Order: sequence, then C-alpha cells, then structure tokens
Amino acid sequence: MNKENKELYSKLYYESEIAKYPSFKGKEHLLPPPKFNDTTANGLTKTIIKFIQMIGGQAERVSSMGRMIDNRKVSTAVLGRQRTIGSMKYIPGTSTNGTADISAIYRGISFKIEVKIRLDRQSEAQKKYQKDVERAGAVYIIAKDFDNFIIDFKNEIIKRK
Repeated sequence: MNKENKELYSKLYYESEIAKYPSFKGKEHLLPPPKFNDTTANGLTKTIIKFIQMIGGQAERVSSMGRMIDNRKVSTAVLGRQRTIGSMKYIPGTSTNGTADISAIYRGISFKIEVKIRLDRQSEAQKKYQKDVERAGAVYIIAKDFDNFIIDFKNEIIKRK
C-alpha cells in the first residue's frame, strides 16, 4: 500500500472512530492504529470492506461455500470397543457459481469486487459472472492490491456520479 493510500485509510479510520467515540476527539493518539493488510486475500478483503464502510458505502463479504453434514454415530460394543457408523455428506452452496468476494453499494451504484492475490486468476465461472454483472449495468472490479483497487474505484465508481 503506497503512502498516500495509507494516509487516506488512516484518516478515514480515525474519523470513523471519532464518530463512534466522540470523547476521543483531540485524543486520536490514544486510539489504536488502523489495521490494514493487502498481502493476503483475507486481509485485502477486510481492508476493502472497511474502506467502503468508512466512506459511507455498504459492503459485505459473500460466502459461496457449501457445508459438510456429519451423519456419523459412534456406537460402543458390549466389550467396550467403539465403532463409527455412517458418513459425512457435502452439501453444495446455493449461491451463484463464480460469485464475487465482495458485494457493495456506494452512492447508489452497485458493484462487485473479486479479490485476486499474486498468481490467482479468474475461473471460467467467475468470468461468466463478471459478464452477467456488467450486462446488468453494475460495476465489476478485480482487486489485486489496495492501491489498484483505489484507482479502479475512482475510475469506475466516483467518475460515474
């Protein structure tokens, strides 16, 4: 994250904290420093969501994972030996294949953000989802780091208004 974006993020962080805790006005040095990380997918996702929320937008992480159902039971024989009967079953998620990592709205503009770190690339399902989102008139951003996200955010969202 470059120095300018760190300063922007820190400024927004302290403003949002002062809005929540007005008694800290003038005592910003007592607040813990903002946490941001754009070197991992999880860190970048959290940083982007927090940034959008701090500027007055709405953002949420989209989970598309399924879940495991455990149908196993442990039974004990007369001699004390335990035995596991049954199996585990995977139930696929109900979300759309290829859905983006973050769904957000800022000033009435709906947009989706796919987080891709280092060599991570879009799957075919994600490319199809991107086309569907853009055809519907929303914005789709691929965020590889926070600096590039800010550039795309300014170009795609701020300039639309």
